[in-house]
Amino acid sequence: MKPAFSVVFLTTLSGAGQGLLITLVAVEAAVRLGFVTADSVPAAFYVAGAALACVLGALGLLASFFHLGHPERAWRAIAMWRTSWLSRECLCLPAFLGCAFAFGLAHVLNWPYTLAIGGLGVLASALLFVCTGMIYACLRFLQEWATPLTVVNFALLGCASGATLAVACAAWFVPGLIAPLAALACLLTLAGGVSRGASLVRNARLRPKSTVQSATGIRAARVVQQSRGFTAGAFNLREFFHGKTPETLRRVKWIFIVAAFVVPFCLVALGGSLRLPVAALTLLWLAAAIQYAGLVAERWFFFAEARHPQNLYYRQS
Repeated sequence: MKPAFSVVFLTTLSGAGQGLLITLVAVEAAVRLGFVTADSVPAAFYVAGAALACVLGALGLLASFFHLGHPERAWRAIAMWRTSWLSRECLCLPAFLGCAFAFGLAHVLNWPYTLAIGGLGVLASALLFVCTGMIYACLRFLQEWATPLTVVNFALLGCASGATLAVACAAWFVPGLIAPLAALACLLTLAGGVSRGASLVRNARLRPKSTVQSATGIRAARVVQQSRGFTAGAFNLREFFHGKTPETLRRVKWIFIVAAFVVPFCLVALGGSLRLPVAALTLLWLAAAIQYAGLVAERWFFFAEARHPQNLYYRQS
């Protein structure tokens, strides 16, 4: 498939925002349960984190409009919510943004029900992860996507990037939380790496169900496609094939493995153990930036890796 950067940015930006909100609510729950001293976590930490989650979600929503042929008709995307995962995603994203905004506002105004509002935000975030992942996992003819690992990866990678952002925010507002949040971010990054690695291994073993023979209707034992039959470009060629070489795909794969998992894990682990606040702050924000860049590469690869059956007919071998 041809990766659409509008969707790449939508899923990575909103995913990081969802993961950040989930982490913030987890911190507040730990405070309420007595695992963390309440006075040690200022309201500014929750407010800044919620504001960042809103910004990330809003940027993701803005990016999605560039994927529409007629943005003025975007409201129609919710019309098929009973049967379409895309329509459900369009409902869950504003719900997540509303909950994130309300969570931050509740801390600004010192409302008593901040944890309840945060709980609704966690629910909206979880539903959004499921809806986004199922948009692709439900497409059975794209074998690379048609697996529960698709939903799991969307959720784990979003939570990992959000937790890394939470550690960076903690380095600014509440240094006492750096160590436990760094451990959480490392754990989620490791889990995301294992899950994404499992999907890479699975997809490498896949064999196309369609063949050149089934695509063309020619039943000969050996069919070699020399030409696609026309010289000009077409919609099918532009939208269903990325045009990159296998070497490029391999290079991008190793880039995102290193940038999304290995480097952030090391930087967060190191930043969480440093006693120097400025050094820790620098390393943790660097880890967040590198991890996000790696996730952009990962999501590009996710789309490019999928082999659309129509390419057997329309693309020259």
